[in-house]
Amino acid sequence: LAVKDPTAVERANLLNMAKLSIKGLIESALSFGRTLDSDYPPLQQFFVVMEHCLKHGLKVRKSFLSYNKTIWGPLELVEKLYPEAEEIAASVRDLPGLKTPLGRARAWLRLALMQKKMADYLRCLIIQRDLLSEFYEYHALMMEEEGAVIVGLLVGLNVIDANLCVKGEDLDSQVGVIDFSMYLKSDDDTGGKERDVQIAAILDQKNYVEELNRQLNSTVSSLHARVDSLEKSNTKLIEELAIAKNNIIKLQEENHQLRSENTLILMKTQHHLEATKVDVEAELQTYKHSRQGLDEMYNEAHRQLREESQLRQDMENELVVQVSMKHEIELAMKLLEKDIHEKQDTLIGLRQQLDEVKAINMEMYQKLQVSEDAMKEKNEIIGRLEDKTNQINATMKQLEQRLQQAEKAQMEAETEDEKLKQEYVNKSESLQKELSQKEKQLLQLETDLKIEKEWRQTLEDDLQKEKETVSRLRTGTQEIINLKKEFLKLQEKNKQLKRICQDQEAALQELASKLSESKLKIEDIKEANKALQGQVWLKDKEATHCKLCEKEFSLSKRKHHCRNCGEIFCNACSDNELPLPSSPKPVRVCDSCHAILIQRCSSNVP
Repeated sequence: LAVKDPTAVERANLLNMAKLSIKGLIESALSFGRTLDSDYPPLQQFFVVMEHCLKHGLKVRKSFLSYNKTIWGPLELVEKLYPEAEEIAASVRDLPGLKTPLGRARAWLRLALMQKKMADYLRCLIIQRDLLSEFYEYHALMMEEEGAVIVGLLVGLNVIDANLCVKGEDLDSQVGVIDFSMYLKSDDDTGGKERDVQIAAILDQKNYVEELNRQLNSTVSSLHARVDSLEKSNTKLIEELAIAKNNIIKLQEENHQLRSENTLILMKTQHHLEATKVDVEAELQTYKHSRQGLDEMYNEAHRQLREESQLRQDMENELVVQVSMKHEIELAMKLLEKDIHEKQDTLIGLRQQLDEVKAINMEMYQKLQVSEDAMKEKNEIIGRLEDKTNQINATMKQLEQRLQQAEKAQMEAETEDEKLKQEYVNKSESLQKELSQKEKQLLQLETDLKIEKEWRQTLEDDLQKEKETVSRLRTGTQEIINLKKEFLKLQEKNKQLKRICQDQEAALQELASKLSESKLKIEDIKEANKALQGQVWLKDKEATHCKLCEKEFSLSKRKHHCRNCGEIFCNACSDNELPLPSSPKPVRVCDSCHAILIQRCSSNVP
């Protein structure tokens, strides 16, 4: 027969005991009532069995005074793996009557059973086997499949309600002995199975009703929350509706007021229009009577006014062009100033970069000097090492020659004497040892030489990188010099543009002065036209003599009429002339009122 593993037999026995204790606890709880207290014997036996299962294969930990073997260590790990177990661990640590780790572990098991989460906690612990290996041996129950089976059986304990008092109970000094008499079958058990089945069915119905009640309570609470939210939203909508109604009433009142004001304004405008119609008709009649003699004069004045307006329009167009040019010049000036400020900022940044580059160059130059000194020292060390290697090679050759001589002497000495042979053998062994030592030294020197060469190569690479950075910095300084030249050119262009702008502003001022003068003259002409409207021209037959010199008009002395005062002068008396921009020739002006004189022909038409 094959010999069974004793640890496997122990695991199987503990698994069977756990099955019996869990089954007996559930069946007795169904018959006795699902709420159990700490004095219930099957519950006590269950905790004893669980304690034995957790102690199986537990490693012995060395403490300061003695060896320690307790299950509190692995149970304390659950706090880190399962965050909800922090409350149990904290309450176990805070219990005043517990002094030993075993008592804390027993209290932890009781609290986990009351929470109905013992299976969840132990399942998290079994999954993390790398952490459990610190506390258990590889053949322990918690490290094998039997531990997972026990965790599955513990799920059935969730139907039991346990009400245990842990605070006043002495858990440190309890003796964990399994009572096997509780698990032996008796004849009385067969008679009460039907009653147990009925009680189990009733209790299952009770649990179903409780679960249904819990779900209904959750739905009722959610519906209450929804009703509260709907009431709040309804009140908000009612308030908004009231505000909207108030706004509609206010808007209707404002609409009525605006309509009444509109009707009043319409009435006033109608009355005003009727009055203005009467005035316009009277003015039209008077204008028709007075227009017959003034049409041609008005046409002439209208033509001159059109010419003046055309001239004014041209001047305004030129002014608009000049103003747009001025705006463009100002915009160009602003852009130039912005570009100059940006260039100044870039120059400042480049100067700072140049200073930093200079500091970096100084640091790199110092580092280069230090590296060159180190390179010199390393070269000296390499030379020394090469000398040592040459010496070692020479000694190796000498040792080989000696070895050959010793071999020859050994061949000769074999025939002579065994004692000499033994001596030569010892000498050869010592020489081989020396040779192996020399070879080791040679290997060390070769490795040192390789390290020195690699270090030298890295120093050369760093030196090459520093040279590249120096070349980059030189190119950067060259770019800065080019930027300075461009900045000077832009300054010269800015000065030229400022001069052009000043010249254009002076030209605009001159044009504005000329335009103001022309506007004044145009207003004078308009005033003269208004003054002419109220006066009546003298007939050609009545105007026979000049007003100043009182001489009779003739072909040489032509008639000139003043627009403002209505006086008639000859061309000899009206010598005052005024240049106008609209006419190529100067215009004659009245001596008394300085208004423009109009030449009269013989047909009595101005």
